[in-house]
Amino acid sequence: MKNYQLTQILREKRNIDKNYYEFLHETDLSMGIYELKAGSLDMQQPHTEDEVYYIINGRAQLEVESENIFVESGSIIYVKANMKHRFHTIKEDLTVLVFFAPAEYSCEKDFKLQR
Repeated sequence: MKNYQLTQILREKRNIDKNYYEFLHETDLSMGIYELKAGSLDMQQPHTEDEVYYIINGRAQLEVESENIFVESGSIIYVKANMKHRFHTIKEDLTVLVFFAPAEYSCEKDFKLQR
């Protein structure tokens, strides 16, 4: 078992100079904090794993394939593996709790091994 406190994770995230901070990485699941400043661009690419976003705070639009939805604090969004998606029109600094299943990049490695 592992126990995490969101306030502690957010403090740790502030000490790194990256948009994404992974705090859990197991075979079947990884979790991290993703932050984007208001007005910034989200440059992420589709992932080979399923993904769930929980919006901790902020307001933005999320484009998944060609569909746009408004997201804000409390929103929970599921994005299937390999779907093109990105946050845009970020009105308030966005802090997102991200879940990958299986762990982020694990399917990508398996895919490369099969080639």
